[in-house]
Amino acid sequence: MTDRNHHPHPEDRARGAAEPGADDASSFSRTIDSSHASLPDEVSIRPLPCHRDDAAWTVDVYRRDWPLDIAPVQWNFVSSRPNVLRGVHVHVQHWDYLHVVSGAMLLGLHDMRPRSPTYRRATRLCLEGDRPVSIAIPPGVAHGFYFASATAYIYAMSHYWTPVGELGCRWDDPELGLAWPESEPVLSARDAAAPSYAELARALASASGEHIDAA
Repeated sequence: MTDRNHHPHPEDRARGAAEPGADDASSFSRTIDSSHASLPDEVSIRPLPCHRDDAAWTVDVYRRDWPLDIAPVQWNFVSSRPNVLRGVHVHVQHWDYLHVVSGAMLLGLHDMRPRSPTYRRATRLCLEGDRPVSIAIPPGVAHGFYFASATAYIYAMSHYWTPVGELGCRWDDPELGLAWPESEPVLSARDAAAPSYAELARALASASGEHIDAA
């Protein structure tokens, strides 16, 4: 499977496109495949209001009166070292609402929902701390994060996190259709031992009660 669309959009907060496999930070920050039209269904990107003065700048990360699909019950802060890849994970029940505070994240998405109009669509986009946006990721959309440099981000969840609510597969499984800019990223022990895409598809189908084609 290959990435389906390659049309940058200004709200995706990237500065252009880079060839997969580029391993320098500047190339990483330009790696993007996604337009809003190519995002998996229900994934949404929201530019965040930014207020600047001579002393500082403030970003409105979340307001309860915004029209979002998520009502957060838990917020987490993550500080990542360079060359780390987290994932690929998928949630059975909860939404994620994510914002990069500093640094840059290459976000890979893959739709695993059989009833979705974008089933098995894969795309990548770059989120950067100096171009503030939020992204909402629904259950059933697999996602992985790669960090070329030290990066901090926050994310909220619509349900409290539990180990059984998060499934995963190998970050480099070809069925994902996601090209990453590093062939030997730093992985957590859990991600390094993750099963194949086919095994993830079966586990997700069992947990969600839907048939998922892993072929």
